Amino acid sequence: MLSLLLDVPEDRPLSVLALGAHPDDIEIGAGGTLLSLAGSQSRLRACYVVLTGTAERQLEARTAAAEFLPGAELSISLLNLPEGRLPAAWADVKEAIEEVMMSFRPDLVIAPQSDDAHQDHRTIAEIVPTVFRDQLSLGYEIPKWDGDLSRPAVYVPLSAEVARRKVELLHTCFPSQRGRDWWDDEVFLGLGRLRGMECRAPYAEAFACAKARLQIDPKLCALAAATANLLSPGARSPEHAGGGGVA
Repeated sequence: MLSLLLDVPEDRPLSVLALGAHPDDIEIGAGGTLLSLAGSQSRLRACYVVLTGTAERQLEARTAAAEFLPGAELSISLLNLPEGRLPAAWADVKEAIEEVMMSFRPDLVIAPQSDDAHQDHRTIAEIVPTVFRDQLSLGYEIPKWDGDLSRPAVYVPLSAEVARRKVELLHTCFPSQRGRDWWDDEVFLGLGRLRGMECRAPYAEAFACAKARLQIDPKLCALAAATANLLSPGARSPEHAGGGGVA
């Protein structure tokens, strides 16, 4: 299996946006990835956004964000949209995600995947590519009784140490969930071991990825970056500023 490296900026910290419908979604789906990013990057900016949750659950989410991203420059946004009803609050979800985009330009977006059986997860997954068009977006998976696990496109290998630390933090940060019959080491480590086997690693987290760019020629990479800067809203040409068309 060919391994690809994440393109880390040289002149600024790597910026990561983690989106979840509910407290614990991000950590279940991508907790090992976040721990690995925090452990491998000397500079890391992270924005943590959870759209629903009671006061108790939001406190858990706030604690988890700090534990799963130790040392990162971290901003946290916890909203009170209706749990289980995000499709009916589609406009509010869109507005909330667009507000994040106005103040935080991520290199990497970690969010639910579009074929998740939970309606709240799917709603976020549908909106993400309409807001973040130039970022690498990875859709995490969450095991559930619906049996909606699919064939992933991207794997993030995890060491046994990181996989076990993830599970330890899930138990520590989310005590309200301990009574659920699916909340146990076997589920979390079992899925991690399965995904690890699929990518020849001890453990792994798996993601959906609808679109990615494989850059082979460094010169083309520089050209693409320059073009993206030229086309960004803050870099309009004089012709555009004056209302003229593209020649």
